[in-house]
Amino acid sequence: MTESEFVHRFTEIAKSPDPDLAPAALFIARLEYPGLDAERYLEQLDGMGRTVSARLASLGPDAEPMARVRAVSGYLFEDQGFAGNTKAYDDPRNSFLNQVLERRTGIPITLALVYIEVARRAGVRADGINFPGHFLLRLPQAPGRPSASDDHVILDPFHGGAVLDEADCQRLLRKHIGDDAAFDRRLLARASKQQILLRMLLNLKRIYVRMRSFPQARTLTELLLALDPSALTELRDRGLLAYHLNDFSTALRDLEAYLRFTSRADAGGPSEEAQDEGGSGEQGEHAEIWEHVKALRRRVASLN
Repeated sequence: MTESEFVHRFTEIAKSPDPDLAPAALFIARLEYPGLDAERYLEQLDGMGRTVSARLASLGPDAEPMARVRAVSGYLFEDQGFAGNTKAYDDPRNSFLNQVLERRTGIPITLALVYIEVARRAGVRADGINFPGHFLLRLPQAPGRPSASDDHVILDPFHGGAVLDEADCQRLLRKHIGDDAAFDRRLLARASKQQILLRMLLNLKRIYVRMRSFPQARTLTELLLALDPSALTELRDRGLLAYHLNDFSTALRDLEAYLRFTSRADAGGPSEEAQDEGGSGEQGEHAEIWEHVKALRRRVASLN
């Protein structure tokens, strides 16, 4: 499968109306495991869902929502032993669903994905929360149970499904964003399928960049842009990654487009002459990209 075919097929799966996140997540895993048998892992999730469904049935039809939540959490985190990988958080295997299912460890978003899909297969609604710095879960809560929102219980999938109240969420936000971060309950909104997949791809791209695995990182920028063509930072990063890979004509195309689009978005954005003078913040970044563009123009011209 060529890269363009890979990107096209992923986009079809990711944008399909099917709520199941697992097929798209397993497709992402093919970056590292090209021969991956997705059906094997989908069947594993189906089997886990059937087990949880049976446990929920044993609670009876009048079981309180929190009893149902405890049943799902107990099965995954106690019986099956799923846990956050605190020793090797940046191990790329934590981002691949097949490896999370095999090793029973991962990062918040992949553990949340397992929870969401097992719960859904058992008839329990579980939603992801795109919380800054630490992905969370929310489920309908029992009446009178304090939580970070009026009608949901908030769970931390990285720490054994721990129930979080609003103060916990505030502390978590400050830990990841800084002491001045202002908590807002809108941060606990349901994440869409596309938002979850975008965050998975971003996490994995950062890991590959830190590992200097630039070919994989560039493919991830292709997937990110396929899901969100307006993501100008991914256009920039695709150009920079192409530069690292000595694909100078592609790098030039992307970085010129990035400067063009961001200058349009910023009324009165810097001209090429102004970019030569440098600056701070966004202008400083533009100046740096402009230096890359000038160098690339010279390289490309020398090749023609």
